[in-house]
Amino acid sequence: MNILVVEDDADIGSLLARGLEAEGFMVTVVDTAGAALDQARENNPCAVVLDMLLPDGSGLDVCRTLRDTGHIGPILFLSAKDEVRDRAEGLSAGADDYIVKPFQFDELVARLRTHLLRRLGAPDGERLIAGRLILDLNIRQAHFGEIRVRLTQREAELLAMLMREANRPISRGEIFDRLWATQGGASLNVVDVYVGYLRGKLADITRASGPAIVTVRGRGFMLDLSHGSTPH
Repeated sequence: MNILVVEDDADIGSLLARGLEAEGFMVTVVDTAGAALDQARENNPCAVVLDMLLPDGSGLDVCRTLRDTGHIGPILFLSAKDEVRDRAEGLSAGADDYIVKPFQFDELVARLRTHLLRRLGAPDGERLIAGRLILDLNIRQAHFGEIRVRLTQREAELLAMLMREANRPISRGEIFDRLWATQGGASLNVVDVYVGYLRGKLADITRASGPAIVTVRGRGFMLDLSHGSTPH
């Protein structure tokens, strides 16, 4: 997938290019609003990582123009502007997410992948594998051995996140920010509700002999690949 990075700080642009290429993306970096719109017209990027303040204009205007001209891929603001009104303006302009500098690169990649999955869908046949647990993203089906279960879109997104970060706790806040923050009316409790749904479905297919979602006190939820294993 090709990613357009719009960033006028050369060091940050270089960091993003190297990091995203290491994650398997093709990356084009530009440093002005004009160049961003030209590249978007020519190459139709799958996603855009966009600074708010650019030498020749505002990232808000770039975002609005991209949406007005039919760009459907994720747009993520990456900005030093950290006021609530700045975030609100970015999301109102059509962005999918707003990440404040300084930022954690791993978090940016995780959010980018989540938004790509949500907006563009998973390619046919795309699978995630964690131990013996397999998730078919295109049909939202999880299976463990011969036992399968269908998932809702949001359950599949949550399981995909946990599988990609298997054996690492993810906080409620991080899960909420990735999956629900842009939806009005949702509260943090929705994370617990969907973790409960997903735990039930995993229990149905693993029969307590495979991965399970565990609560790590003070740190969040984690897909434990050692759950149900027996010592050798």
